Amino acid sequence: MAELVYRPVVGFARTLFKVWDLKIDCQGSENIPRSGGAVLVSNHISYLDFVFDGLAALPQKRLVRFMAKESVFRHRISGPLMRGMKHIPVDRKQGETAYAHALDSLRSGEIVGVFPEATISQSFTLKSFKSGAARMAQEAGVPLIPMAVWGTQRLWTKGHPRNFKRSHIPITIRVGEAIEASRDKYAGAITRQLRERVQELLEAAQRAYPVRPKGPEDTWWMPAHLGGTAPTPEQVKAAEAH
Repeated sequence: MAELVYRPVVGFARTLFKVWDLKIDCQGSENIPRSGGAVLVSNHISYLDFVFDGLAALPQKRLVRFMAKESVFRHRISGPLMRGMKHIPVDRKQGETAYAHALDSLRSGEIVGVFPEATISQSFTLKSFKSGAARMAQEAGVPLIPMAVWGTQRLWTKGHPRNFKRSHIPITIRVGEAIEASRDKYAGAITRQLRERVQELLEAAQRAYPVRPKGPEDTWWMPAHLGGTAPTPEQVKAAEAH
């Protein structure tokens, strides 16, 4: 029943991408297994990341069940769609419920999508990773699939108005080889390895990105270390402390 909702939504999204004329460059989809459970792990720079992460799995004929904050499921429009597509609500106060739900999905052969930074990175750099993705993969006996997206922040991100009028925006997606989540390793060590791999993929996506800011007013979407005017991780922390 879930795919009665998921597949039309995918079709609608693809139509929108064509209307917006997004230039999507996706490499590495073959690293996503054609069958069986897996934890898909991505960086997080936009409210739309899950859409593009899910797109990377379509060549392998897989649909990803994403873990998303519970408030999205309460929204009158997104809520029925998220539930219909079997995405997994995360209530931060009762995280064990979402964790158990995700484990059930993995054990039944589903791909579960996780953003281990937990929130959007306003610096557009990688934040620290929570260990839940690694622990889930260990417990369910499935691999971790690292990936990175770049360019999605230009469409809609935290602290900036969404702008779906932007057309011809490139979106770069890179999917890496599976990382085995061995049970005899510490989840922390696997998490560090996972973050290093996502960092490598993010840098590869940034190098491959075909455009640069058009002028000084267009540098907001570039991280400070690449010459942009996005806040540094330290500036984001300082602002959150206030």
